[in-house]
Formats: sequence, C-alpha cells, structure tokens
Amino acid sequence: MLVYFLFAVGFVLLIKGADWLIEGAADIARKFRIPEIVIGLTVVAFGTSAPELAVNIIASVNGNNGLAIGNIVGSNIANVLLILGVAGTITSLSVKTNTVWREIPFSLFAALILGYIVNDQLLSDSNTNIISRADGLLLIGLFVLFLFYTFHLGKNNLTEELPEADDARPMWKSVGMLLVGLIGLVIGGQWIVDGAVSLARLFGYSESFVGFTIVAIGTSLPELATAVVAVRKGNTDLAIGNVIGSNIFNIFWVLGLSATISPMTFDASDNPSILLNIGASAVLFVLLFIGKRHILEKWQSGLLLLVYAAYITFLTMSGK
Repeated sequence: MLVYFLFAVGFVLLIKGADWLIEGAADIARKFRIPEIVIGLTVVAFGTSAPELAVNIIASVNGNNGLAIGNIVGSNIANVLLILGVAGTITSLSVKTNTVWREIPFSLFAALILGYIVNDQLLSDSNTNIISRADGLLLIGLFVLFLFYTFHLGKNNLTEELPEADDARPMWKSVGMLLVGLIGLVIGGQWIVDGAVSLARLFGYSESFVGFTIVAIGTSLPELATAVVAVRKGNTDLAIGNVIGSNIFNIFWVLGLSATISPMTFDASDNPSILLNIGASAVLFVLLFIGKRHILEKWQSGLLLLVYAAYITFLTMSGK
C-alpha cells in the first residue's frame, strides 16, 4: 500500500517541483543574462531527465533491456507528441530560428543515430542487435559535443535582451528554488514510476509494454509539468528547450551511460517505436513551416496528441 500512497504524493512533488524549478531557472537566466533557451536546453533538461537516468541505470544493471530502451524511446516520443501537444493546446508555441534550424535537427540526428546502432542485424552481418559499450561511448561523445554547442550558443547570445532580474529575490534563494525543484521532480517522478510499474505488474503487462508506456509516461511527467508551468508563465522558449534538450540528453547521455555500464540487446519487433521516434522529430520540424512560420499552432498540437493516442492504441492492441 505504501507504494500507491507515494504514487499519489509524487504528483504533488512533481507539480510544485516544476513550479520552483521554472522560477529559479528564469531568475538565474535573467541575473546572468543567459538566454532562457540555453537554461532549458541544459539545467532544466538535465533535471527533468533525471528520472529516466535513474530508471535506466537500475534497469541496465539488472539486465532489463526492454525496460531501459523502451523508457528512453517511449519518453522521447511522449516528449514531442504528448508534452508539446498538451503545451501547444494551452497556447501557440513560438519557436526561435536557432531552435528550428539547429536544436530540432540535432534531436532528429540523435533519433537517427539510435535507429542505426540498434539495428545491427539489418545494417551488418551481426546475429544480434546490441547497443555495445563502444556505442555507449560514442553517444556520450556526441553528448559532450552538444554541451559545447550549447555553451557556445549562450556565449553568442549574451547581448540578447532579457527581462530585468527580480532584485527582491537574492541569488541564494533562486539557486535554492532551482535545486529544491529538481529534487522534487526527481523524487516525485520516481515515486510515480514505482507506483505505475507496480500497477502494471499487478495486471500482467509485459516489460516492453511497460517501458514504452507506463514508465515512459511516468518519467516524462517532469517534462510535462515543467512545460505546462513554463507556457502559463509565458516562457515558451523554456518549454521548447526543455523538451528538445531532454530528448537529446535521453539518447546521448542517459542511453549512452546505460550502455557503457552494461551493453543492451534490442528486440527488432520494437522498431515501429524507433521509427516513430524519428518521425516525431521530423514531423515537428515540418509543422513549423506549415501555417504560421516557426509557430506550433493549437491545431497542430492537437494533431500531435492524436498521433500519440494512436500510438498507445497500437501498442496496446499489439501487446507491445
């Protein structure tokens, strides 16, 4: 019964943690003249990806490969289709030119790299599909390159106009809010995942299904909470940067670290989800040139939600 009590408490920690995280991150961005998109792509994205990291390390060590890979791929799909879908129905999301032409294509590149390294049987003479330690180190190397790019982006945008900092809130309090918010997100997200997995096992779902759905949605709840709070506060850059940054973090850092710790085998029957992960980033890019340029309109966000609903239905009916 305790796990289900913590499951409920987790939602409270999640929402409040997201609120404090946004407040602290926005304050720090203003005080240091750092564009909010950079904060979203790094600090916020890393914090909201922490549940995926925790789940994946445990799963990879225990040999639960379906759960580990499903968690990452399912979370990335949920980030684009579910989270941007929900956030975009609250208000149309204006996306900056750099994000359209750099961050989103980089996220698509990450999805393509993942599709390549998990399909050894299709692309080589290998008898099994495996994410090796070498693959893991490659992903971590690409993650380091992404960090260098992000810091370069911040350096080149130091002159960008930003709202004035709130001098009434001292720096220590802003940093404290950000850290407490991150802790709330991680703990709340983990408790929600634990409860959801227990419920899934109670009803006899497979590990693969749990990874792509219950665990993926559970570990994506911090991104959802953060994005909703961000758009309500008018910080659409933070919401977009959080989602795109989290997707890049999930593949390059979380999956890379997991594979480095313990190589993971991949079931080729899960390739439809791999393809949708690639397709989601590609569709997001294309939608930003349909209708109002560089704006994700409400009807487009509704379309993303419909695709996600169809995906969950497909998984449910196929048993995957």
